[in-house]
Amino acid sequence: MTTKNLLVELFVEELPPKALKKLGEAFATVLADSLKAQGLVAAAAAVTHFASPRRLAVHVAAVAPQAADKAVSQKLMPVTVGLDASGNATPALLKKLQALGADASAVPALKRAMDGKAEALFYDSMVKGATLVDGLQKALLETIAKLPIPKVMSYQLQSGCELPGWTSVSFVRPAHGLVALHGSDVVPVQALGLQSGNRTEGHRFEAAVSPVVIADADAYAVTLAKDGAVIASFAERRAEIVRQLDAAAAQVGGGCKPIEDDALLDEVTALVERPNVLICEFEAQFLEVPQECLILTMKANQKYFPLLDAAGKLTNKFLVVSNIKPDDASFVIGGNERVVRPRLADAKFFFDQDRKKTLASRVEGLGKVVYHNKLGTQGERVERVRAIAKAIASQLGDATLVAQADQAAQLAKTDLVTDMVGEFPELQGIMGGYYALNDGLGETIAHAIEDHYKPRFAGDALPRNTAGLVVALADKLETLVGMFGIGNLPTGDKDPFALRRHALGVIRMLVEKDLPLDVSALVQSAVPAFGSLISDASVALVDFMFDRLAGSLREQGYSAQEVDAVLALRPQRLGDVAKRLVAVRAFAALPESPALAAANKRISNILKKTDDVDAHVSEVLLQEAAEKALFAAMQTVLPQAQGQWQAGDYTASLQSLAALRAPVDAFFEDVMVNAEQMDLRLNRLGLLKSLHVAMNRVADLSKLAA
Repeated sequence: MTTKNLLVELFVEELPPKALKKLGEAFATVLADSLKAQGLVAAAAAVTHFASPRRLAVHVAAVAPQAADKAVSQKLMPVTVGLDASGNATPALLKKLQALGADASAVPALKRAMDGKAEALFYDSMVKGATLVDGLQKALLETIAKLPIPKVMSYQLQSGCELPGWTSVSFVRPAHGLVALHGSDVVPVQALGLQSGNRTEGHRFEAAVSPVVIADADAYAVTLAKDGAVIASFAERRAEIVRQLDAAAAQVGGGCKPIEDDALLDEVTALVERPNVLICEFEAQFLEVPQECLILTMKANQKYFPLLDAAGKLTNKFLVVSNIKPDDASFVIGGNERVVRPRLADAKFFFDQDRKKTLASRVEGLGKVVYHNKLGTQGERVERVRAIAKAIASQLGDATLVAQADQAAQLAKTDLVTDMVGEFPELQGIMGGYYALNDGLGETIAHAIEDHYKPRFAGDALPRNTAGLVVALADKLETLVGMFGIGNLPTGDKDPFALRRHALGVIRMLVEKDLPLDVSALVQSAVPAFGSLISDASVALVDFMFDRLAGSLREQGYSAQEVDAVLALRPQRLGDVAKRLVAVRAFAALPESPALAAANKRISNILKKTDDVDAHVSEVLLQEAAEKALFAAMQTVLPQAQGQWQAGDYTASLQSLAALRAPVDAFFEDVMVNAEQMDLRLNRLGLLKSLHVAMNRVADLSKLAA
């Protein structure tokens, strides 16, 4: 059969911009997958998705008008049920065949095959392939049902239904048109009260014609661009916006660049069908306000692109992506400038008002802000963070660091009760840093306050100074210990208090800053700050943190075996985990590695079956040549490996152990560990215990065994 390309478009009212990209991808993927499953499209067929504010569409290459017939083998029933003692069909079998469109004449052709423990009857038949009309109808309804719609809207149909004005349908937005073209032929399908055709609508204001007639599936994008003034492809429209933003920034000059924000770019792409970037500006006096405030209000409220100079400082110019392209754009530019001015004025007012009170004067107000019904107010939480911060600071520095961490911890949450953070919660911490500088507290305290939420996300920067590190650790530990202590744990994909992110934040600071802090001791030191409010869940929390560390390491490219080998020892100083992993990887590449890992596993199993064995060997009790040879080799190799381990050269330490492969193999070949004579048995176990301790200082090598 001759294949043709297929185009399906659903024309709707303006779709939710934050969901448009996913809706467009899902519409194309689900519809194409359904057609492939029905045999109408080859598995490797090209699929192109389109999504604009008022349409979801998909172009599928090489679609057949009808799927090929398919041989099907259908299980009917056990032989004992379908045939009587004489081998004749039972009424049950005849009824089943009748349901499948066959009769008693099909009985001799039935196949017998084992199905589990019983023999069953199977009926072979040819199933006619689905037609494109039926297949597309099924695919379209499946697609509409499976779309990731954030919030469904119900509306009444005015035509194409049994009760116009009364019949309701549900979709993300009211749908007004359906296009289905197989080449140039309309495929007659229905959905949401709409009958398919070859007509759609273009741009609301700038389309050259209305309606826009799509002559052929392959002419969709070109026709919409020419007659409808619409760039149908989400990716092409996004790329055009980026091109225009860069061109406008170059026109402004001075090394200016639009702010980089993929989420904003996706949202704006979902708001316009024919982008037109315009340069606007606001009064320079607003630049006295912290640029984060101005950037946030322009991005979040107006969907504008602020312009930064070559040094990364905000300028008083910004870019607007308009959906219209008038000959005279001055009215559009002026309108956007008028709209943004009150927003910036509000930000300036909040900033000026907030600076009239010091952060210290706001500490008392935190006592009126509820943090958690079981853990008290933000004021009580601050006191816990202070206690934890002082405990950590005393391990990392002197009295000066303790004082700095205490002051930063006391003031870190005070910006929560400022007007600016009340309006823009995303600025918490950032505004605290600005207000600390305004209060004359100096950069160390200001940076510590600003950075104490860091790292906020994967790849985020860590706090800039030690005081910031201490407060960030204390803040995250307070959350983790408190939530675990009241049993408020993450479940499945739900983690309302971001405990996984907090745990990874603690891990990153300990690892990347190589802090001399033991994980278990660090967690345990935070428990006393809560008094009797919580139960001690520090063991479960440490397990949770090591689970997060394991997941993070695997994402970084380490194998599960390598990670398990290192973390099985529960290294408390996380700063050297990376060195241990490198050493394990190098050891695993040695030809001696598999044999030694297997021997290590064997030793572990032997030692598990005995009571505590002393790692002591009496040379006098060594009888067999193989055990004497192993002991002699250990006398040479183990001191060398231990010295390298103590010096932090984990790679060399593990590689030194490779020399033990031959004597270890010989020992297990020639020596019976569990000798009948007690002193010989204990001595041999002591020899293995000494070897086991030495081999597992860097990692549990038994985890590398196949």
